[in-house]
Amino acid sequence: MCDALGYTRQAYYKQIRNRSEWLEKRQQIVDSVNSIRKELPKTGTVKIHAHFRQQWAAQGIKIGRDKTFDVLRESGLLQRKRKRSKPQTTWSAHWRKKHPDLAKNTIVTRANELWVSDITYLPINASWCYLFLITDAYSHKIVGYHVSYRLDTSAALQALQMALSERKDTAELIHHSDRGIQYCSHSYVRLLNKNRIRVSMTQSGSPYDNAIAERINGIIKHELIYPFGELTSLEQAKTRVKEAVTKYNNLRLHQSLQYKTPESVHMKCKPLSVIT
Repeated sequence: MCDALGYTRQAYYKQIRNRSEWLEKRQQIVDSVNSIRKELPKTGTVKIHAHFRQQWAAQGIKIGRDKTFDVLRESGLLQRKRKRSKPQTTWSAHWRKKHPDLAKNTIVTRANELWVSDITYLPINASWCYLFLITDAYSHKIVGYHVSYRLDTSAALQALQMALSERKDTAELIHHSDRGIQYCSHSYVRLLNKNRIRVSMTQSGSPYDNAIAERINGIIKHELIYPFGELTSLEQAKTRVKEAVTKYNNLRLHQSLQYKTPESVHMKCKPLSVIT
């Protein structure tokens, strides 16, 4: 048969051996992907390659990103996105003071220089609950959050209190949000002022003006909450959000952070006492 195919016997068996070795390596790659997807089900191929590249090399697997895409495609492991309907979380047609946009021209160079706040939604059975998030613009770490059925200032304040308890260093800090009534309320602005935090708000009302917050909303929901099943109660939503934030801050690699986690970038600052 080797003569008929124009191969030497050594070349024929080498080809079979190489094929067998590649199948073993391919299975190692698939096992690695399945292991990380147990915790981060929506992790994309680029981040998977960055996460496992050194480990695979130590196992004798030399594979680039394009080939990794091929392996995941052949194994049915590429991600697909789907759209959901959504409720309105921002009401900006109110009489309260709307502050200027201080974040627009700010070049962020350190942690706790700019926080971005936003509200998103989570479906619970036939209803909704709301997730209030505060994120550090430099490290992309979620520094404060709260889950509530209520879309009011008291829920926003609980997320802010958590962020303040995690605040580090005494340098100037800007709090940026949309122009929703929660962020324009006297009690919310007063707490920011007490902690010497400057107030900044989007001007056009477009969610794209608060792009960092919108991006993180999507990651938390579509990568770290929805893939683990539907939510059936507020308590379950709170537990799932806590788990999601922990994974987001400590496990998920960010391309914009040179494939580091938000916590590893943020941890350089020292604690600061909070004014309440």
